[in-house]
Amino acid sequence: MSKIEEVRNAMIAAMKAGDKQTKESLSMLLAALKNKAIDKRADLNAEEEIQVVLKEIKQTKETLEMTPADRTDIIEECRKRLSVLEQYAPKLMDETEIREIIRETLIELGMDAPAAKEKGKIMKALMPKVKGKADGKLVNEILTGFLK
Repeated sequence: MSKIEEVRNAMIAAMKAGDKQTKESLSMLLAALKNKAIDKRADLNAEEEIQVVLKEIKQTKETLEMTPADRTDIIEECRKRLSVLEQYAPKLMDETEIREIIRETLIELGMDAPAAKEKGKIMKALMPKVKGKADGKLVNEILTGFLK
């Protein structure tokens, strides 16, 4: 079953249950998935579906970060939306897994003590390995800790 069918079925279940917030979150995700498929002019593969879900999660997190603290209604809505969206995202790597992949990549590139100016080269080799499996921001922060 594709993500579009999965999300549509969950949205119908939320409508029947009268859960308006979940239904709206799923509706937005469904629209994003359909728009991506329309742009591509073909069905999405599993990796592309995951990218759409992760993009929606990232946008919701950015909205949450930029929302003033006194706007509790928006904050609560974003948190609810995140909890719904995260059900459709793959489990992301934790810090220790990311550190291990960074070590492996540094060994592959033959770098014992990488300098800050080599960060771009390292990221270029590293990101294809973690794309869709780890938060890019977290990968960047951890890699910065490895640099001299």
